[in-house]
Amino acid sequence: MNLDAFLELLTSRGQEALAAAEELVSRNDPVAAATSMRRDHPAELAAAALTQAGLRSRAVAKFGHDAGRMYFTPDGLEQATRPEVAGHRARRVAAVLTDRAGDGAVADVCCGIGGDAIELARAGLRVLGLDRDPLAVAVARANAAALGLASLVEVRTADAADVDPHAHRALFIDPARRSSARRIFDPMAYSPPLPQALALASAARGACLKVAPGLPYEFVPEGSETEWVSYRGEVKEAVIWLGEAAGAFGGRAAPGEEFLRRATLLPSGETMLADPDAPVPATGPAGRYLFEPDGAAIRAHLVAEIAASVGGWLLDPRIAYITGDEPVATPWASCYEIEDVMPFSLKRLRAALRERKVGTLTVKKRGSAVDVERLRRDLRLSGDNSLVVVLTRIAEKPITLLCTPVPAKVTEPLK
Repeated sequence: MNLDAFLELLTSRGQEALAAAEELVSRNDPVAAATSMRRDHPAELAAAALTQAGLRSRAVAKFGHDAGRMYFTPDGLEQATRPEVAGHRARRVAAVLTDRAGDGAVADVCCGIGGDAIELARAGLRVLGLDRDPLAVAVARANAAALGLASLVEVRTADAADVDPHAHRALFIDPARRSSARRIFDPMAYSPPLPQALALASAARGACLKVAPGLPYEFVPEGSETEWVSYRGEVKEAVIWLGEAAGAFGGRAAPGEEFLRRATLLPSGETMLADPDAPVPATGPAGRYLFEPDGAAIRAHLVAEIAASVGGWLLDPRIAYITGDEPVATPWASCYEIEDVMPFSLKRLRAALRERKVGTLTVKKRGSAVDVERLRRDLRLSGDNSLVVVLTRIAEKPITLLCTPVPAKVTEPLK
């Protein structure tokens, strides 16, 4: 879909074509939909309408009821942040700016289709969206209008290199990390590359830079705050807060560290900061329960804090599995009761599962090289019961733990 085809979608004729395409796509017959659209509409408009209708259908899982009014590009939809995550970030930006002087707009650099700009506006901020792709700019502008936010969101075509960081109250930067539907993990391959994005963010009064959750710590600048965000148990992003936005909600860096670490759970909003005084967790044999920390806490290196909160210890000092003798309730870790611990052996594991009549198996692993899909095939499961198998290692020895989930209502509250 090119820019001209998208702009045609915004006309009355384009809206009629889009409505027809959505109706046809809902019937789940792509061939019939394409045939019908090409019969009643010009080929380019028919293709654009069908593409947009398909993207809206896919976008429902991420954008909910807003998806039916919004516009998308394939890459823009893939990279767009979930509204719940973008909303959390936007509310924090708004809170930081409440007591700051100046009434300029927040600049959303590399704004893409405008998902973050929309949430910043919904948080009460004026937003200037900037992107070097004219199609993305047109889509973002259309989305702001479709959601009734055009008075708060202005979108322009501009390259990140041309942005004046001093001209805005704050910057939000989300470098492109996707190319030809593939995710980019190398920070130097971001667009703009991470060093350029960091230089721009560091020059602003306050800034928020979105990065991949697996960003190596050596890329995080001194004096910043890095927040890892998990949504319903899945790590979604990391953001580097700089300038006025860094540490605005308390906390201090641990001794010997150059930046503050934070993890946040959504939708609850629970947040945890690195505790400079947290003791190094002890290591010991498996207790009665196993705790699996949330991924955001693991990325933020907060396993010691979680271990202290549940009165637990580590099975291995290099692996983020915590064990203990009490089923302590915590939003920061899933809890499992350990039924058995054994050296890893396919034959022994198969026998144990058959004895328990396990037909449904959840496999978790950390520090294990076992191919999970091949393991499932080799186990040849049969039965009505379910079980959780944890594959890990203790002192380089592969270990298997047979576990059952502990419902939250059975666990004891945190003390």
